[in-house]
Amino acid sequence: MIESIDQLHSTIRLVSTPRRIVSLVPSQSQLLHAFGLENEVVGITKFCISPDEWFQTKTRVGGTKSVHLAKVRALKPDLIIGNKEENTKEDIEALRTIAPVWMSDIYNLEDALNMIGSLGHLVGKVNEAAFIQNQIRTAFEGLHDFARSHPTLGKSVLYFIWNDPDFVAGKSTFIDALLTACGLVNACNEDRYPEANPSIQPDFIFLSSEPFPFEEKHIERFQDQYPLSKIVLVDGEMFSWYGSKLMEAPNYFQALLKSLLDD
Repeated sequence: MIESIDQLHSTIRLVSTPRRIVSLVPSQSQLLHAFGLENEVVGITKFCISPDEWFQTKTRVGGTKSVHLAKVRALKPDLIIGNKEENTKEDIEALRTIAPVWMSDIYNLEDALNMIGSLGHLVGKVNEAAFIQNQIRTAFEGLHDFARSHPTLGKSVLYFIWNDPDFVAGKSTFIDALLTACGLVNACNEDRYPEANPSIQPDFIFLSSEPFPFEEKHIERFQDQYPLSKIVLVDGEMFSWYGSKLMEAPNYFQALLKSLLDD
């Protein structure tokens, strides 16, 4: 018997190491690939784009907020992996009638590290999980040292996740935690994902590549609206994917911080 308490404090009990896994979260699907679960993962969502070979070959069971229950049931999973923010409560309740569901709930780096360790235990990849955790901790220690001595320390930023309406990442989000890790200050003081307050004029405007795919063509509008801010396109996966992608994120953040001082 394998027992694990998920991040919504539910106890998951499996009779053996899972052999048929459905993942409903892109960053956690990527993590399962890093664990080496090529054969065990049988289903993913249409947004689980990394790695590409999984996106091309694994059964897609709908979107993160529109899971196709019949497709999941047909895969006969012995474990389903979801996330409180990414998936709907209704879908998760229905999926629990098919197989045990392990849920993550991520607000900061420590939550992400705990998720990696817990899933590693649940799927029989303890050593792989420990390696990834150590890589992430070491990389972020380097980022913290870099950020503390960088001229952008304490500069303000609005991080846009959606265009028209203009939603931003506020407090109590994983994105906010990573902005803080970069030594930046989130100019949005509201929780979660409110609509932007146009009266705020931060040092930087970050336009994310996801969930809305901001591009160069959007910069002019934001520059007109925020004439005192530097407008920057950023990689949304680096700021919001909380699995093995975190091993890459600190190097990306250091390069980003350096670029913020470029004219």
